[in-house]
Amino acid sequence: MTIRVLLVDDQPLLRTGFRLILEAESDITVVGQAGDGKDAMEQTRALLPDVVLMDIRMPGVDGIEATRRIVREAAPTAHVPKVLVLTTFDLDEYIVEALRSGASGFLLKDVPPDELVQAIRVVAAGDAIVAPSVTRRLLDRFSKRLPSAYEQATPARLDRLTERELEVLRLIAKGMSNAEIAAKLVVSETTVKTHVGNVLTKLGLRDRVQAVVLAYETGLITPGTMS
Repeated sequence: MTIRVLLVDDQPLLRTGFRLILEAESDITVVGQAGDGKDAMEQTRALLPDVVLMDIRMPGVDGIEATRRIVREAAPTAHVPKVLVLTTFDLDEYIVEALRSGASGFLLKDVPPDELVQAIRVVAAGDAIVAPSVTRRLLDRFSKRLPSAYEQATPARLDRLTERELEVLRLIAKGMSNAEIAAKLVVSETTVKTHVGNVLTKLGLRDRVQAVVLAYETGLITPGTMS
């Protein structure tokens, strides 16, 4: 299957660089480019990309608002594009809000080419990018002072989970992959996938990214408890 990608960035040079990287892969094709959020929404409707590589800071409609609208508009349809947000360290404060808006993950703009390609494949397959080296630092830094997107989220909400599911949620929040969780709990990856699915279903979450944010907002994971 060929992964259809829409590139969104207000810097043409960056878009060109990303395009050269992605089109060198046999399973990825760039179907369009946009320089702002408004254009990104219009092209998403017209081109139906599988993945939208989205910059945050752009003129007019920014990447966060564009992500929110793209995900909301696509939700009732069969085709819901995955949004992969790009950022730089000086824009860290926007990341959790971008994830809450419906992004399937985020990357730094200086990501190595092979990691960019792999991230696109991962989100296209329906998973989320929760890179421990970046996500832990960002959530540790901002989780306590960002406004909550889960106003009703309290520790009592977690009562829906079994003890094993709660343990799996903690490990997801620490940035562990299914394979790492399986090794730690001494179970199969298939069993872990079942637990992850149960966690997302019971808590009404879209993906692992939302699970990480919820774990912080309910106090299941707090800064300083990531080891």
